[in-house]
Amino acid sequence: MINTGRLVILACFAGLGAMMLFFFVYADSFQPDLNKVVVKVESIKILDENKLEKRAHLDVRFNLQNPTSIVLTVATINYQLYANGQVLGDGHFTTDDIPEAGRPALFANNNVTIPTTFDLVNSDSIAKQYSDITTNQSVTYEVKGQATIESFLTSVIKDFDVNFNS
Repeated sequence: MINTGRLVILACFAGLGAMMLFFFVYADSFQPDLNKVVVKVESIKILDENKLEKRAHLDVRFNLQNPTSIVLTVATINYQLYANGQVLGDGHFTTDDIPEAGRPALFANNNVTIPTTFDLVNSDSIAKQYSDITTNQSVTYEVKGQATIESFLTSVIKDFDVNFNS
């Protein structure tokens, strides 16, 4: 015969296991919703240019659209920026050091614009693109990357590849 103390302990562990399984299944149920987020480029503009150091800063603004019914946050955006088919370099936006409550919120059925600063360094391989950008010529940009979208229980890495004409 099993004594009452063991029965209580077994019931507690069974309940704890069932609760952990429930949270795992519940968190996974949001994965398809998080993948519905749409990443677009709202604008790419030159902020400033340092002709002595052959550098320029670009303001790259991402527009994230949340068609779901849950509030999400943006943890990171990592991307490669191309101009007229030539890779310019890598750009980053991160909120890893910010608590989740302070991160940019993607409210339900809404969108948010996230500004990033891209450091453009002139080199022989991108001299034509650098000149076109800094003299406000027409440039076709392509932005390829990944955005980490988080809900209160789970996160998803969303791949994107968008074009933008200036």
